[in-house]
Amino acid sequence: MTIAERFAVAVARSASDLPGVELLPERLARACAEVLPVDGAGISLFFASDRRLPLGASDDQAAVTERLQFTVGEGPCLTAHASGRPVVAQEAEIGSRWPAFYDELVTRTAVRDIISLPLVDETRGFGALDLYLVPPNDVRAVALSDALAVASEVVSVFSRAGRADRDREGPAWLDAPAAERRSLVWQAMGFVNAGLEISSDDALALLRAHAYSEGLQLDDLAVQVLSREIPLERLGFDRDQAS
Repeated sequence: MTIAERFAVAVARSASDLPGVELLPERLARACAEVLPVDGAGISLFFASDRRLPLGASDDQAAVTERLQFTVGEGPCLTAHASGRPVVAQEAEIGSRWPAFYDELVTRTAVRDIISLPLVDETRGFGALDLYLVPPNDVRAVALSDALAVASEVVSVFSRAGRADRDREGPAWLDAPAAERRSLVWQAMGFVNAGLEISSDDALALLRAHAYSEGLQLDDLAVQVLSREIPLERLGFDRDQAS
C-alpha cells in the first residue's frame, strides 16, 4: 500500500476509539504518528499570526509540546506557518533558534527533534502538522516526501469534512476539545485587555510573560485568570515591574 492508503486505513481504524466529528483532528494526528516513523504528532489551525488553535494530538506529550510553543510564542511550528515552508529541526537547531522554547521542551518533555509542515489548501496556508521525535529516533529517519504526502492527506480529509459541514457556521472539527480549551486564552486576553486598559497584543504578551515566569502553560494560566485565582492586580504589578 502507498503511504496515503496506509494513512486512510489508520484514520478509519481510530474511529472506533474516537467517535464523533469533533474528534476528527485527534484521529488524524494519531494516524500521522502511526504511519510515519515518529513518536507523536499534533495538528493546529492558525487564524492570525499569533492565534493558534490546537485541534488534535496523538498523545499527551504531543499536546504538551504544542502548548509550550504557544506559551513562549516561538518554535518550529510558528516558523513553518509564517514562512509557508517545512521546518526540519534537530535538537541543536531548536536550542539555537528558539532558546526559550528549547528550555521548556527539554525540561517538560522527552521530545528533541521536530518536523513542522504547513497545511496548505487551494489558496492559502491554514495550519500546521507537527511531528515529534524522541531519541534514539531523529529527523533523519523520516523521509520528507512521506511526511509531505501525509500532510496533504490531512488537508484532503479536512476539506472533505468541511464540504460535508457546509450547512453549519463552521466545520464540526472546530469543536475539538483542545480548541475549546484554547478559546479560554482569547477570553482571558479580553479580560486583561479591558481590566488593564491595554491592547490585545499587549494582553497576550503579558499573559505569556507571566506564564513563562511562573512555569505555567498559557492555557492553564487563562483558566486561573478567568476564575480570578490570579487577580488582574497581580498581572498589572508584573507589567509595571517589567517596565
